[in-house]
This record gives sequence, C-alpha cells and structure tokens, in this order.
Amino acid sequence: MVSRAGWGIAAVALTTMALSALGLLLSRYIPPAPAADPDLRINWNIVTETWRNFQFMRGNRTVFLSILGISWFWFFGAMFITQFPNLSKNILAGDEHVVTLLLVVFSLGIGVGSLLCERLSGHKIEIGLVPFGSIGMTLFTIDLYFVLAAHIQDAPATLGPFVREFGHWRILADLLLIGMFGSFYIVPLYALVQSRSEASHRSRIIAGNNILNALFIVAASAIAIALFKAGFTIPQLFLVTAALNAAVAIYIYTLVPEFLMRFIVWLLIHSVYRLEKSGLENIPESGPAVLVCNHVSFVDALIIAAACSRPARFVMDHSIFRIPVLNFVFRTGRAIPIAPARDNPDLLEKAYDEIARALEAGDIVCIFPEGRITDTGEIYPFRGGVKRIIDRTPVPVVPLALRGLWGSFFSRMGGAAMTRPFRRGVLSKIGMVAGAAVPPQQVTPEGLQEQVLALRGDWK
Repeated sequence: MVSRAGWGIAAVALTTMALSALGLLLSRYIPPAPAADPDLRINWNIVTETWRNFQFMRGNRTVFLSILGISWFWFFGAMFITQFPNLSKNILAGDEHVVTLLLVVFSLGIGVGSLLCERLSGHKIEIGLVPFGSIGMTLFTIDLYFVLAAHIQDAPATLGPFVREFGHWRILADLLLIGMFGSFYIVPLYALVQSRSEASHRSRIIAGNNILNALFIVAASAIAIALFKAGFTIPQLFLVTAALNAAVAIYIYTLVPEFLMRFIVWLLIHSVYRLEKSGLENIPESGPAVLVCNHVSFVDALIIAAACSRPARFVMDHSIFRIPVLNFVFRTGRAIPIAPARDNPDLLEKAYDEIARALEAGDIVCIFPEGRITDTGEIYPFRGGVKRIIDRTPVPVVPLALRGLWGSFFSRMGGAAMTRPFRRGVLSKIGMVAGAAVPPQQVTPEGLQEQVLALRGDWK
C-alpha cells in the first residue's frame, strides 16, 4: 500500500493510528485486577530500576535461563525479518509485494504454531515442545540456505511470477515452518516464565525480559552488519544463524536438562501412544499429595509425568532407576530410588526420609505400591509402604489407574519387556484415570488397591 503514489503513505499512517485507537478503546474493557504488590513504590531512576529487575530475573535459575531463551528467539527473528527487504531485492529480485509475502508467510507460521501449541501441549505448560521447536528452527533454516543458493534471480519479479515459480514455494514453506517451530519454542517459554515467577515480582520480571529482548535485537543487527562487512551473503547469514541456534539450544538444555527430559516424555506420548486422560482435576493444583498407581510397564512414570500438569517426584525401584536413557529422565525429574529392606536397608530408609522432605516442601510424590511391574496383567497386592509414608506425613492420597499398557513393548507380557518392537504398532491407545483424593486418616493399602482396580476396570 505504501507504494501507491499519492495516497499510499497517508493510508498506512491513518490505518496504523486507527488500529492504535481501537486497541486503546478495547483495553478499557479489560477487567481490573488487584495489585500484586500494593506497597511497591515506583523508582524513576531507569538505570537502578532496570538493574533491580535483572536481579529479580536471576533469583530463579530456570526463569532466568528461560528468559535468555526468549531473548535468543528475538535475536533469531531479528536476523530474519530485518533481511527480508534485502532478501527480496538482492537474492530473489522481487518487488515490495514479494517482501510483504515473505513477512505474511513468516507471521502466519508463528500464528499457526501458537495455536497448535495449545493442542500439542495437552492444554498445559509443556516445555517438552521447546527442544522440538529449536530442532525445527535449525533444520528449516539450513534448508532455506540451500534453496536460496539455487534460486538467485537476475530478472525482476513481481508477486504473480514469483508465486508461479515452483522453487519459490519451497522458500515459502521453509519460512512458514521456521515461524511455526519458532512458536513451539517461544510459547512454552513465556508460559513457564509467568507460571514460575513470584506474583509480587512477575510484572517486573516481564519488564526485565522485554529489556533483555531489545538488547538481543540490537546485538543481532550489530552481528549482521559485522558479517556483511566480512563478506557474508544473506543465505550465509541464515546458515550462521542456524548454527548459532543449535549451539545455544544445546547449551541451554545442558544447563536446564528439564527441557530435554520433558521432550523425551512428550515424544513418547505423541509417537508411541495416544493418551486418554480423565479425572485429573482430582490432583491438587498446589500443596503436597501422594499419587498411587498400578505398575504395568517400564514407562509408567513417564506417562504419568506427561499427563500431570504438576511435576511429580516418583519413587521407583533402584534397578529401574538405573536403566540407560530413562535414568537421565528420572534423575532430571528428581526421582527417588528405593530398594527392598533385604537388598539395601540403608537406601530404603534414605528413600523414606527423602519422601517426607518432598511432601513437607509441598511437592507431589508418586509411588507404585505393588513394588514390582506386573507380569500377569493383574494388580499385585499393595504393600504397606504407602501407610508408613502417610503416617509420617499426613497428606491426601490420589489413586491413579493406567489402562491399555499391558501387552505393549514396555510391558512384561509373554516374557521380558522391550524385546519385541512394535508389538502393538504405533500410536496405540492408552488411558490414565484419577480418582477422588482419599483423606490421610482413611488410607489403607487394601482400600487404595480396590479403588485403583475399580478405576482401571477391564481395560488392562
């Protein structure tokens, strides 16, 4: 529209002001919210207040590293968006309409990805999508480098001829997918920052995040200028950005392995199984509780972790705790290894002490009272350990039942587990049901076993 002689610039200016006025008007309908910190006094010194906000951010290591990840996304996006005009003019020989098309496709990818996050995350904060997003961003940026090298144009191209060229559709697909995977990366990080920040400091942490974002955007511009002066082309700039994105991702996931752990759990649920959940509202949103569940397979803890909105600390047999790959997940999730008294009495007592500390800290603890993985498909008698836990730390107990896992690759049906790949195919349906919480004074192993059996029903 800007290119329209005579009225284009004025039309864009008026449209922008009209949208701003509409936004101001609609903001008046936002319901009022009480101040999170009514006693807060505004500090008009920009420097000291900015530094103070940064200190709030650094107070929670996971929040701070998530903010660094968010800022990196803005660095990554700035590398792309600022180059679209030059990409269109110097590489693709396109006019201003081609620039607009590139921006629209990239923005559409971000919008579509943001909407898909709600579905892929199971309507909860799923940080397992963050590594998934960073992998997609890297791969499709590398692909964009190769496709751009093959489609450098000499003759000017308007929008019509540009979209009729089949090779250009791969460029548009890459931009769409980069934006979409960028949303998988950024949306859970924003949600994580807000959920794990103290309410009294949340607005200042978000303010500090925005300042850091701006600094990373400026840094992106400075690095792009330096690379161009060194003789890099736009496709090469994108390739460098992809390499930096991979390096930053690996660095962040090394510092916060919880992201990678959740990614492994998310992959399991979305590539091997289709999980149906019900009754999860019975799991308290805050405060301590014990979850008890039947034990069907080697991945029971991963499935429960994927289904629950709150992180749980799992108590599991020390031999399962040491399984390669799964051990990384269990250690990252702060699982508590336990052993029978006849095998390792010291580890048993240490486990009970750690369970008590976790419950006193307000955590959720999940145990498998059978003490073993079933090899018949039936639920074995619940042992007395759950009663000992509740007698020491009286908290509600929520019964869970896993359904449909018997006969899967990770179960012991027909012999040892994990010996017959694709026994049930891929995306087989499983279920998890949560029952009403049992008050601590009513907890008995026999009563909990009856409830879990009733929740499971005939679907093993």
